[in-house]
Amino acid sequence: MARSQSLVLINTGHGKGKTSAAMGVMSRGWARGWTVGVVQFLKSGKWKTGERKLADHLGIEWHELGDGWTWVSEDMDETASKARHAWDLAREKLASGDYDLLILDEVTYCVKYGWVPVEEIVAGIEARDPKTNVVLTGRDAAPELVELADTVTEMRKVKHAYDQGIKAKKGIEF
Repeated sequence: MARSQSLVLINTGHGKGKTSAAMGVMSRGWARGWTVGVVQFLKSGKWKTGERKLADHLGIEWHELGDGWTWVSEDMDETASKARHAWDLAREKLASGDYDLLILDEVTYCVKYGWVPVEEIVAGIEARDPKTNVVLTGRDAAPELVELADTVTEMRKVKHAYDQGIKAKKGIEF
């Protein structure tokens, strides 16, 4: 099988840092003159994150298409519908040839919760434009996504401030 000139990376696991690591790749790509896009599958615009502020400042295309975290969703059908819409947009962007890097933040949950079949996501990534590098984030990456990826990093929680009752801190978590 001929390899694409681009790479697929996955940041998964139950530890902190999956999106943060992807944002590091976003910054490096931008610094190299790449066209970068971010599609967030669960996060909504309710939290004003530092990553979003940076992306806006740098002129990086950013889509927050979720309605928040699944554990606070008041309408899981709406949450699922928004995630499917995010995948439709991501698939178009993957194939467009307009991007050197696309970050699909929390895309693994689409598979985990059965909102988008894993085969559809694999096919969309495989059909991407040859120059488009992809970073996928989220817990519990499906084995089919792991198999597809060139690099997979699993973040493992050893200890987290939240477990000690410390709330999310601006500049650290968002």
